[in-house]
Amino acid sequence: MTHPRLAVAADVPAVKAVVDAAFHHYIERIGLVPAPMEEDHAANVAAGRIFVVGEPVAGLVFVVAKPDHLYLDTIAVHPDAQGTGLGRILMDWVEQRARELGLPEVRLFTNAMMWENQKLYERYGYEVTERRQDGPYDRIHYRKVLNSPSMG
Repeated sequence: MTHPRLAVAADVPAVKAVVDAAFHHYIERIGLVPAPMEEDHAANVAAGRIFVVGEPVAGLVFVVAKPDHLYLDTIAVHPDAQGTGLGRILMDWVEQRARELGLPEVRLFTNAMMWENQKLYERYGYEVTERRQDGPYDRIHYRKVLNSPSMG
């Protein structure tokens, strides 16, 4: 597997396709369209916030650097590529990216009804910081404090 690369405008249809494929099955479970499916992918790609992996694109992360943490807005792996280690590659890359930016932690949240994600984040060392209702969404917030930055 290759390392994530910055998405470009030509990747927008693939970004949308991967996000839709990865999140579509949650619509029935949570009773509404998951927030990542509602994002303006073209604007996020143009802003340099989406990184993709695979040819064709099979996975992606949408990250935003904040003053004190790297916010992982979305991680998505196409169902055809799930179970291949791609999610782990992306999660490792997010932590590496935070260190490169000098940020001490990664934060994210997931819908309380997406229990598969909760198990994954906890396995990757993320801790729950709060559960909060955000409009129609019931979200569990996580963070992972990173060890000393790798100066490499």
